[in-house]
Amino acid sequence: MLFVKQDELKKGMRLARPIYNKDGVLLYERNSKLTVQGIVSIRNFGLIGIFVLEPAEPVPPMTQADIDFERFQTMCVFSIREEMEKILLTRKLNKMPSIAANIIKNYGHLDKKINFVQNLRSKEDYIYKHSLNVSILCALMTHVLNLRVDEQLETVQAAIIHDIGKLTVPKNIMNKESLTEEEQEYIRAAQTQGYEMIDIVYSSSPNIKRICVQAQRALDSLGTQDDISAMKMVNGAKVLAVAETYDTMTAMRIDKEPESEVAALKFFIEHPEIFDSRIVASLIRSINILAPGVSVELNTGDKALVINANEQNVLEPTVLMFGDNSVVDLSDKVMYGDLEIKDIMKTMDNRHVMDISLLKSHGFKVEEPEYVAVK
Repeated sequence: MLFVKQDELKKGMRLARPIYNKDGVLLYERNSKLTVQGIVSIRNFGLIGIFVLEPAEPVPPMTQADIDFERFQTMCVFSIREEMEKILLTRKLNKMPSIAANIIKNYGHLDKKINFVQNLRSKEDYIYKHSLNVSILCALMTHVLNLRVDEQLETVQAAIIHDIGKLTVPKNIMNKESLTEEEQEYIRAAQTQGYEMIDIVYSSSPNIKRICVQAQRALDSLGTQDDISAMKMVNGAKVLAVAETYDTMTAMRIDKEPESEVAALKFFIEHPEIFDSRIVASLIRSINILAPGVSVELNTGDKALVINANEQNVLEPTVLMFGDNSVVDLSDKVMYGDLEIKDIMKTMDNRHVMDISLLKSHGFKVEEPEYVAVK
C-alpha cells in the first residue's frame, strides 16, 4: 500500500479505501481503478491524496463497522465545516445540536468497542477532522460512564466546537512547522476569543463553554506546572481532556508521524493529576487497542501477537512470540520482569496489523471479524 499525493495520481491506480461524497454516497469502491474523471473528482474534493494498492497487492479487509465508520466520518466532516463557517460569520447556531445528536445516535449507545481508525489529515482540514474524532470519542466515553443525556449532549457539542477559535488564525501562522513565542501567544489569544464566541452562541447552555475552558486549562497545566487540584472539573471537561489528548497524539498527519495508542495510554498513566483514571478506563472500554490478533513490537525489539486481552491492565496482555512461538503473559512481572509492549504494528494507512489466522492455527479461539467482500 502506498500513499500518493493528488498531483501524482495516475490512471489505473487501484484504491485501497473507499471514497464517499459529503452525503455519504459511495463514489469509488475499494479496488476501483482510477480514471481521469476520478482523479479530477479527488482533486475537487480537496483530498491531499489517497492510499492506493501496489500492482499485486490484495485488498485490505474491512468489516461493515469499519466501512460505516469511514462513511460517517466523511459526512460529518463536511457538516462540521459548514456549521463552523456559519458560526464564524453569524455568531449563531444552525445545525450543531443536530450534528451532536447524530454522533451520539451512532456512537453514544454502543454495547461493544469499535475500531477507531484515524484518517489522514492535512493542515487545511485538521481542525474539522480533529473536532469530529474528539466528539466521537466523547460520545463513546460518556456512554460507558453512564452520564446523563444532557451531560452527554453538552460534552459532545463542546468537543465539536472547542477549537473554533483556531479557525480565525491566519493560515500562514497555523501552517508553520515551528512557531515563535509571539505566534504561539497569538494562537492562545485566538483560543480565548473562541471561548467568548462559544459563550455567545451557547448563551443558554453555559456548561459548554465551561467544559471547553476547564479542559484547556487542565491541558495547559502540563506545560505551565500550574496546580489545578482546586479546580472542580465537570465530568465533560475530564472526558474532553482525555479525548483531545488521545486524538492529538494518535492523529495521522501528512507532516508528522502519529504516536501509538500505547504511548498515549502511558502518557495518561504518567499524569494522573490531569487525566482521571476513571475517564481513561472509559476510553479503554470504548475502543479496540490491544485486542486478540493485533501484532505488536516489544521493548526488546521482538515481535509478538496478542492472544488474550487484559481487562485489568490493557497494556499487559498475553502474547504469542513470533520468534519461538512461546506464550508470554506480560502481567507476570516475576517471570518476565520489564518486558513490555513498545508499539502496535500498523499498516501504511494506520490500521492495526491483524493475524487472526495465526491464532487459529495455534489452537486459540478468537472471534473472527466478518469482512465485507469487495464487489
